[in-house]
Amino acid sequence: MDNNSSEKNIPVSKNYQENVDYLNKELGVPDSFDIVLREMSVGGKRIAIYSVNGMVNSQVVSLILDALIDLERSDLIVNALDKLVKGRIVNLQVSDAQTMDKVFYFILSGPMAIFVEGQDKAIIVDVRAYPSRQPMEPDIERVTRGSRDGFTETLVMNTALIRRRLRDPKLRMKLVQVGGRSKTDVCIAFIEDVTNLDMVRKIQKDIQAIKIDGIPMAEKSVEEFILGSKLWNPYPRVRYTERPDVAAIHLLEGYVVILVDTSPSVMIAPSTFWSHVQHAEEYRQEPIVGAYLRWVRFGGIFAALFLLPLWLGAALNPQLLPGWLDFIGVTKAAKISLLAQVLIAEFGVDLLRLGTIHTPGPLGTALGLIAAFMLGDIAVKVGLFSPEVVMYIAIVSVGTFATPSYELGLANRLSRLFLVIMTGLFNFWGFWIGTALVFFLLWRTKSFGVPYLWPLLPLDLQAMKAILVRSPVPIKEQRPSILKPQDQDRQP
Repeated sequence: MDNNSSEKNIPVSKNYQENVDYLNKELGVPDSFDIVLREMSVGGKRIAIYSVNGMVNSQVVSLILDALIDLERSDLIVNALDKLVKGRIVNLQVSDAQTMDKVFYFILSGPMAIFVEGQDKAIIVDVRAYPSRQPMEPDIERVTRGSRDGFTETLVMNTALIRRRLRDPKLRMKLVQVGGRSKTDVCIAFIEDVTNLDMVRKIQKDIQAIKIDGIPMAEKSVEEFILGSKLWNPYPRVRYTERPDVAAIHLLEGYVVILVDTSPSVMIAPSTFWSHVQHAEEYRQEPIVGAYLRWVRFGGIFAALFLLPLWLGAALNPQLLPGWLDFIGVTKAAKISLLAQVLIAEFGVDLLRLGTIHTPGPLGTALGLIAAFMLGDIAVKVGLFSPEVVMYIAIVSVGTFATPSYELGLANRLSRLFLVIMTGLFNFWGFWIGTALVFFLLWRTKSFGVPYLWPLLPLDLQAMKAILVRSPVPIKEQRPSILKPQDQDRQP
């Protein structure tokens, strides 16, 4: 960190050897095998070229070397940058850097830096060719119809995927660097005349204020810095997506999209509880079908949160049930209490999920069969679980997996666990007190100043209708009222 701060005040020297010695020392040449230094003489002047092996296009580099060899001494004396740009390198982005911190940033980001003897600035040529995978459909946001491309780990490719869908000259992509050592690129995307620019300024200011060596966990680290980490609040205050079409539609609605280099997930801010319960599949079907799918999903989310504690309360108090609900109780008692059964089953499902994540793909099916047919069936036969416990755990697990947002599913899982414990200890009184506490937590939560339960609290009937019913696109209000920009200075 101290080294980085001192580099900002070091200008590029006219002394060629002084520049080379300083860069070799700081970049670890030749100790770092991937830092490539090429020294050559052109027109009687020494030239040093720095690049990172594996991050440059070797064919383009060869063309640049040919262009340099063709230069005359007179071309290098006056203004090497102008000669290269106007006379030789016409199809690449070329700029200059006059301080060493800029030189280090560009070299380690992929561009090539050229030092010419007698010049007090470095020539930066963008020849980046990042190793990257092809845009593929995200595993957790699949649709039956629609685009199959998804974000990748390369920032430039991700911004291009958004630009391809939004050819709006007002679409802005502001780039900032985070990390005193990593210098990770973070892009803030928004539409200038649609988004609330006060929110954009705050997000940009908070990102620029991040003080850390690096952000290897990418967007999650950025989220915790700009929103703070609340220990007792599991609910996500930004929405993550790996689909460019989802990011594009949120930009049109006035949201801000934050992209972090090296991550295929982007953040959408601000976010409400209802932002996490909608899915692109609903808008790939007819409105009535989309509305049906949405309500099925709502039912699954409700079941994932409330069904298990409600059943536990009913099973612990069978005398409170009317006759037509007698089947809800336990028909065959197990050797341990119901609360213990439910907790063991909950932890078992989480353990199975973790085991599936860490199991190689070909063995994942075998692991599921072992859990379902061997562990579950044997646990019932030996009296560890009642059959009803296994059934209700399976139902709430399906509801959790049906939640579009993985982060919301995990948050609801913790809330359900809290409600189960409260119900097991205090019966239905515990359930209602626990539900009130969860609702109070959601009511108190805000995302960039936006209430988490909006449009339910504060109530906005028009917006609430759009959430409950999947409206046809021609009659759907394009932008949420709470995100519409007020009269403001249009310069972000």
